Amino acid sequence: MTKLTLRVWILIFFLLLGILMIKPTFQSGALIKSVEQDSSASKAGLAIGEIIKSINGQPIRSSIDYINFTNISIQEADFIITTDAGIVSYQAKELGFDVDNLSITNINEFAKGKGIKENSLIISLNNYSIKNEVDFYNAKAALEPKIKFNVVTNKQEYVIFVNKPLEITVANVPRTRIKTGLDLQGGARALVKPEKKLNQQEMNDLIAVSRYRLNVYGLTDVNVRSASDMLGNRYMLVEIAGATPSELRDLIAKQGKFEAKIGNETVFIGGKKDITSVCRNDATCSGIQTCFAIEGGEACKFTFVVYLSEDAAKRHADITAKLSTNVTTEGNYLSKKLDLYLDDKLVDSLLISEDLKGKVTTQVQVQGSGTGKDRAEAYNNAEASMQKLQTVLITGSLPFKLEIVKLDNISPLLGKEFIRNLLLAALVSFIIVALIIAIRYKKISLTLLIMLTMFSEVFLVLAFAALIGWNIDLASIAGIIAVIGTGVDDQIVIVDEGGIGKAYSWKERLKKAFAIIIGAYLATTAAMLPLIWAGAGLLKGFAITTIIGISIGVLLTRPAFADLVSKIEQ
Repeated sequence: MTKLTLRVWILIFFLLLGILMIKPTFQSGALIKSVEQDSSASKAGLAIGEIIKSINGQPIRSSIDYINFTNISIQEADFIITTDAGIVSYQAKELGFDVDNLSITNINEFAKGKGIKENSLIISLNNYSIKNEVDFYNAKAALEPKIKFNVVTNKQEYVIFVNKPLEITVANVPRTRIKTGLDLQGGARALVKPEKKLNQQEMNDLIAVSRYRLNVYGLTDVNVRSASDMLGNRYMLVEIAGATPSELRDLIAKQGKFEAKIGNETVFIGGKKDITSVCRNDATCSGIQTCFAIEGGEACKFTFVVYLSEDAAKRHADITAKLSTNVTTEGNYLSKKLDLYLDDKLVDSLLISEDLKGKVTTQVQVQGSGTGKDRAEAYNNAEASMQKLQTVLITGSLPFKLEIVKLDNISPLLGKEFIRNLLLAALVSFIIVALIIAIRYKKISLTLLIMLTMFSEVFLVLAFAALIGWNIDLASIAGIIAVIGTGVDDQIVIVDEGGIGKAYSWKERLKKAFAIIIGAYLATTAAMLPLIWAGAGLLKGFAITTIIGISIGVLLTRPAFADLVSKIEQ
């Protein structure tokens, strides 16, 4: 039996390592892709990335099972609401409003259409007398129809009571760690150009606030990143799985607005008009202050300073002067919170220290917290929340007008069709290449070896993509095809150069072959580098995948192939 060389063993090692990188899985269930903020599912603790295994004892093997089982009709309830503006009654699945110190707020369109008025004072709800917020929310919980969902995931069990479908998005569990791009899974993609040339910090702020705004709107699988062309122009590339071009165009076209309110009164808006600066990256006025244990895990508090304009400071003093003080175990705070709204949607509520009551100050301390199962997770969540708030406060509405340069749409069905056609094309290509090689060399062993090497290179490229989280899209697949072509070329060079002249030893002939291969490798790499930036980065997948593939070939598969060919030829 012929001994395998060190180069062959190295290739085998990396192939085995590639299996771990791709990590094939045979799990069934529904993968949670997103959880709506402040929903019942979010409050219960359901998290992105968990896999739902069963609901109310019913096995969930796929996203279809989840949809079928949770598509339950919820009965409407009778509500009789007595306010200082009169009595309103209607039937609905949910009450449709909240209260703040008995003042009705956050009214949805249905309740508004039935006659519920903003800022009216609630007196009773059905047979419940409402004297404070606790009374209201207890009555609301008792009256709103609810369904109990006992959700078991791969991590733990949750009990959730809802009066509408669970506000989460699910998908089938991926069979591997290989990620597919928008071209294959469907969605919309926009290449966006700011009205002026941005520096790196401005682009980072634009991307951060854009990503946050898109997440606030409830969109899932959002990918926002920077791109640039060979002329130095900076772009923002926005990809959203499952969205339509019109939806994406509308979202990007909105510059948005950020407001900080106390009750129904606006204190300040985001951006330079009311906010002169926000402290960040400075430990003296921004950072995580303390971490402590809570029920079920840990919590960390953060604080940072916001510097207001004189006009905003006066508005803050006038509004807070009317508020009372609540005494809590965590400190003394004003009776109303500072509510942060993005495009009229509440995104956070912050406590106001009693020290700020009626005080004209241009320096406001914003506090918040993050929670987690352990201290490290709580710290990271608190830091992420702090950075999110800082970004929104700094930029307010999007700071630059945006122009959509290119807008693409791929349907999920078309993406599946792409995959089927690509697999068929790849199979046909492999067969044709194998036939040509078999006719050319008339050796089955050599033909099989070339084909096996070709498969190895494709497998290692996919494994590396899985390792670094690279999305495989159409451009990347084109790069893989290019890698196959250059790989076969290099293998033919090794075989042909190795057979030239018996005056040279096999080792010397291989040196000549690898001189040609290295030259072709350097030339191809040099040709691919400009494509990383060409077309504002839309060809980046092709360039990066090609460079990775030919590098794997030169470092791993070509040397191992040469050693194995030497065993056949000698």
